[in-house]
Amino acid sequence: MLVEAEKCLEALRCPRTGSKLVCFSPDVLKPVSSEEAEISYRLIDGKPIVIDFSQSVFSEGDILRSNAASPVERKHYGRLSGFLKKLLSPTKKSTVANIKRLVDDLQATAAPPAKLLIIGGGSVGQGMEPLYEHRDIGVYAFDVYTSPLVQFIADAHNIPLPDDYFDAVVIQAVLEHVLQPAQVVSEIWRVLKDGGLVYAETPFMQQVHEGAFDFTRFSESGHRYLFRWFELISSGASGGPGTQFMWSVDYLVRSVFQSVLLGKIAKLAFFWTQYLDAIIPPRFAEDGASGVYFYGRKAPTPITPKSIIDHYQGAQRK
Repeated sequence: MLVEAEKCLEALRCPRTGSKLVCFSPDVLKPVSSEEAEISYRLIDGKPIVIDFSQSVFSEGDILRSNAASPVERKHYGRLSGFLKKLLSPTKKSTVANIKRLVDDLQATAAPPAKLLIIGGGSVGQGMEPLYEHRDIGVYAFDVYTSPLVQFIADAHNIPLPDDYFDAVVIQAVLEHVLQPAQVVSEIWRVLKDGGLVYAETPFMQQVHEGAFDFTRFSESGHRYLFRWFELISSGASGGPGTQFMWSVDYLVRSVFQSVLLGKIAKLAFFWTQYLDAIIPPRFAEDGASGVYFYGRKAPTPITPKSIIDHYQGAQRK
């Protein structure tokens, strides 16, 4: 369940100094230390904008002028368009299984209500509904834009929350949209309690989406090494070569004919290829995956560079 805004406000910290934040006025937060009097953070419709703009790709002026609207278009789906979206992008079985395991692990290891942070929580991600519905999980969520599902607005490079605070962090389809993924993962490690859990899904062989706010891709091994300060619980493909092929048809057609609509029509014609992923062995899926996932536990030491070679389980393993 989403945590009340007031409770979340108590946890907020200055992304520049780490100091606790307090309400200076109904529309402004400031650090408690008088030595930091020049630092302040605005609120829009009661939601704090806790971003260090000197270290962000985002502009305070743009956010204030747009009333913290999303910098990219967020489509609203009707009955038909929603059906087509689910047809073209159904919830992945791996996501369902991994989130169920995360919930079970939280129930076994964390005192209720477990504290869970969702990075990029402006909308409910695919397969994430059980996290919001569970009465023994307190969900804290932020994004770079406002929505009814976030308690504050922040940049994941500097998460404005305390050290060792959360039992789990979920970051789905976000790391491709940050300039420095390693810094974001370091922040995830910082805000997790010892032994805390992280679940991440990130594209591998996907085309650019969200335009100027799309930067990075990861192979399964690269994704695992990104989370090298975490003990591996499980990892693998999240959407295999069939899903990747469907995406490629879309972008091939839209590129040749310079038409997003024709690309979507072509994608619809080949939507069935994603179901081929069900018959592809994991080691082959890994090498041609549309996306990858990592589920792990905060560790005191990282894996070594040499160990990432032994980690590889793809079809080209010797």
